Amino acid sequence: MDIIYLDFQKADLKYDDRLKRLGLDRLENRRLRSDLIETYKILIGNYSINRELFFDIDDIGLRGHDSKLFKRRFRLDVRKFVFSNRVINSWNSLPTQCVNCNTVDTLKKVCFSCTGIGNRRE
Repeated sequence: MDIIYLDFQKADLKYDDRLKRLGLDRLENRRLRSDLIETYKILIGNYSINRELFFDIDDIGLRGHDSKLFKRRFRLDVRKFVFSNRVINSWNSLPTQCVNCNTVDTLKKVCFSCTGIGNRRE
């Protein structure tokens, strides 16, 4: 860690350039990727929690895949930007082959390679 820090301290590179040298993606994309993975795990039942605590399945007017989530409307910013509400638009925009994956590894390979979410920079 010290070597990387010293290297970038001397180079005075911008954030995007440092990420490119390290082979990482932006924080927003990494967070979105992990949010989508956690949403998938909650919906398929990998955790011993009730998925209705986080999400409501939108069964009215299904356009796209069968696991569309209903987005509630909130007045306060505290509730607007919580995990269970901020991930819904991204989840609903995923293609059907991503949502219907059998395992988390398949989701990572199929979905994130075709959508470009959370992929490392080349």
